[in-house]
Amino acid sequence: MFREYCLSLLGTTEEVKWGDNLCFMIEKKIFAFYSLEAGTVALKCNPEEFEELIARDGIQQAWHLAKRQWIGLTDLDVLSIPELKKRITDSRGFVLSKLPKKIQELYR
Repeated sequence: MFREYCLSLLGTTEEVKWGDNLCFMIEKKIFAFYSLEAGTVALKCNPEEFEELIARDGIQQAWHLAKRQWIGLTDLDVLSIPELKKRITDSRGFVLSKLPKKIQELYR
């Protein structure tokens, strides 16, 4: 479900990087990681929600990614499917919002 949902979002591409990380990108900017070996996920988050999110079981600061901006899920079952989809969409939105306005318009 995770991969299919990421790829259903307009403009998403995927690529395996750094060994076993399946990366989902928009305009070559990563918005989600999935470790094929460990089954873990990393998503960009709103820094204002970071503390609340990592207080939940199975969610932590994502390794090697910007502090307070990326969460790591120990597995896909940590969040309900609707919440996981929302977090994926939000992660993509945070990345998209940093791109030039003309590019943003292509994917909205």
